[in-house]
Amino acid sequence: MSTAAPHPGVSLVAALLLAAACAQAQQAPALPQGTRAGPWVDLLAGDASAWRGYKAATLPAGWRFDAATGILTRVSAADDIVTKAQYGDFELELEWRVGPKGNSGVFYRAGEGTERIYENAPEMQILDNVGHRDGLNPKTSAGSNYALNAPVADVTRPAGEWNRARIVAIGAHVEHWLNGTKVVEYELWSDAWKAGVAASKFNEWPTYGLAKRGHIGLQDHGDVVSFRNIRIRELTR
Repeated sequence: MSTAAPHPGVSLVAALLLAAACAQAQQAPALPQGTRAGPWVDLLAGDASAWRGYKAATLPAGWRFDAATGILTRVSAADDIVTKAQYGDFELELEWRVGPKGNSGVFYRAGEGTERIYENAPEMQILDNVGHRDGLNPKTSAGSNYALNAPVADVTRPAGEWNRARIVAIGAHVEHWLNGTKVVEYELWSDAWKAGVAASKFNEWPTYGLAKRGHIGLQDHGDVVSFRNIRIRELTR
């Protein structure tokens, strides 16, 4: 029985699909071994109904969601905002963009027992590293665990361009990723973490960073900042 030779075009298509799949697999960072992930939840699924103001029932008017583009922007004086849902162990992905000298942040495991969100929740810094003075200190530059852990490198894109951020939190273990690079890795509640908190402004607030579950927060730091493609999934071990 004879077998027809495969059409060369079919082989080429298969090779291209395999190459694309391999490239995608390389771009998607792996979760720590033994971690299981739930389904992704879109936190901007056609509107901003997943969000509200910090210690408030509704979204402040200074935050605007554009349904046509899927972009959430802090456009005028408002306040920090948080997810209505709370998360313990999670993987969060989003894109952010700031203008020249822009400053903002992403908080995680935030509670509402302090006057301001940064008094209790760790923060992944968002910043124009070139134009803002906080860019001069690695511990307060973009991607840092604000004021505590500096990123291993500056991988930010220029002001006005989109940056891809990823936060993984599993128990005490936290990772910050920026534009495909793991820039920060630390262990909450460790001796090193406690020493860092004690030497920082956060030593004023006894509950800082202690929560094992809480809200995701976006910071109003007085500057225009935009977010899109925000999604999260819960993790289990």
